[in-house]
Amino acid sequence: ELPLSHFSAARAAAVAVGYLRYLRGGPGRGLELRELRRARRQDIDGVGHKYYLELELEDVLDKDRTVNCTAEVLYRLGSKTSAPDVQVTVQGELRSTEEAEQEFYNRIRSLEKELVAENIPDSHGNVPPELEPIHLLAWVASGYLIWQNSTENTKFHLAQVKHVKQVKRSDEDLQFDYVLLLHEMVSQEVLPWEVTVLWHPQRGARVSQS
Repeated sequence: ELPLSHFSAARAAAVAVGYLRYLRGGPGRGLELRELRRARRQDIDGVGHKYYLELELEDVLDKDRTVNCTAEVLYRLGSKTSAPDVQVTVQGELRSTEEAEQEFYNRIRSLEKELVAENIPDSHGNVPPELEPIHLLAWVASGYLIWQNSTENTKFHLAQVKHVKQVKRSDEDLQFDYVLLLHEMVSQEVLPWEVTVLWHPQRGARVSQS
């Protein structure tokens, strides 16, 4: 068992939440950690360190609704390049986002000019309501980056959307090219990442990074 305040428990929890944001987040849902309830670590000889976590998550758009989930995060020994192995099980139902996401999709599809925005949130921490779905899609993208690039010695957090630009496509997907600023809490570095998000209400988000 690890004390819940232990830095390695918090880092593993950040990876699990990032992974779940990537998997289950979207322009109508933002998941964040409300509470880490339990953490233990197993050292597996010749393989790596595996963390077993119990988490309570909340939806930022519906603070009254929380879900519990269990997660396993495996950091493989000596691996600097491959992402941790993550398995997450959500207990209970997440709020349906179908209607809100279809509305967002239709709104973006009907724009005459491609959407461009920067500095979300602004220096006062504000996100304009019409950009909230764009911000939540950045959470999805940052979740992917956090999962793919974390090690046992890092803890990434999305600081800001520096820039986002919609790219018109010939297919049904929406495409957004982001520059995200990720804050690495251990070294205190702020790192810019370029990442492309494709999103469709039926297919969810797909992320590619550069």
